[in-house]
Amino acid sequence: MREKAGQICIRFGTVLVILALSLFLYNKWEAKRAQNAAEEVALQLDELTGNQAADLWDAEDGEMPMVEIDDYAYIGTLTISRYGLSLPVMSEWSYPGLKIAPGRYQGSVWTDDLIICGHNYERHFGKLKNLEYGDGIVFTDVNGNVFTYQVEEVIILQPTDVEKMVSQESGEWDLTLFTCTIGGRTRVIVRCSRTD
Repeated sequence: MREKAGQICIRFGTVLVILALSLFLYNKWEAKRAQNAAEEVALQLDELTGNQAADLWDAEDGEMPMVEIDDYAYIGTLTISRYGLSLPVMSEWSYPGLKIAPGRYQGSVWTDDLIICGHNYERHFGKLKNLEYGDGIVFTDVNGNVFTYQVEEVIILQPTDVEKMVSQESGEWDLTLFTCTIGGRTRVIVRCSRTD
């Protein structure tokens, strides 16, 4: 009886190890696929914006110009030079869209309240938690207008603290980037101020 129970435990443990390895490999594959998709869109976005002269957008209502690529609308490119990242940014976030690129959660560069969310894939927002005060971030809209920012603070919030993420009660934040930590237990929030 003991021997049978031991064999069952070994088989069960083997199945769990196989499932864990499968999940790990799937996550790595998904992250690589997202990296490739973002790089492909970034190239297309560069081609489209490279053909346009910088044009100040009529930003009275805070709306941002958009370009459509493969059925998704993009508002520009986010560059985090510390990590060599240049990511397209979708005009609106969605769960399927985040598998390609970060998306605008709310706000605009024109009203100095842009919030961008992204998955914590290694080549997306996976390194946000390591940014430091003074690190530079650049957002280039689809018309070629460049907005430069510097990191002011990096904080961790609970997933239920959405109000703290979007509120500006503790200061004016021109740009906020956020992602979840591995496992989704908390959110990494990066607050930035405009420097241009």
